[in-house]
Amino acid sequence: MINVAILIISDKSYQGSREDLCGPALTEALAPYSNVSLIQILPDDFEKIKNALAHLADAGEHDIIFTSGGTGLAPRDLTPEATLAVVERLAPGIPEAMRAASQKITPRAMLSRAVAGVRAKTLIINLPGSPRAALENLQVFLPTLEHAVETLCGDAHECASASTLPNG
Repeated sequence: MINVAILIISDKSYQGSREDLCGPALTEALAPYSNVSLIQILPDDFEKIKNALAHLADAGEHDIIFTSGGTGLAPRDLTPEATLAVVERLAPGIPEAMRAASQKITPRAMLSRAVAGVRAKTLIINLPGSPRAALENLQVFLPTLEHAVETLCGDAHECASASTLPNG
């Protein structure tokens, strides 16, 4: 079973002035594919986000860490910078695909600064902070979730399926 952690990045949810709706929504959407073993709410604080990402990835208990929030243009939106500070390798195709799909829904998608990358054997993916946008972006990634984790673990032996090969 794929093990997932979700970090909610929101000053208001961290302070208790707004209920977090992203964590439960993402957990429900991920249930058929993975086990969400941790949901943690953090403020929009670069050091706290960076330290949480590094700690979780280095512990090796989670295959994927999804962050939700802090990916926009607001001055306190620092989730991409914190993610870039901890990842060892980027996975730019993931946020590119999410933005491309989101752009078909809303022109605001172009304002996303979300990133994705790998630290050790953990994939970190930034999602938007609204439940609707987070779920829409997650849906773009779900078809590749299992293969991504297999590849990270070194278990993927055949990357091309017959349907993707010429004359296949």
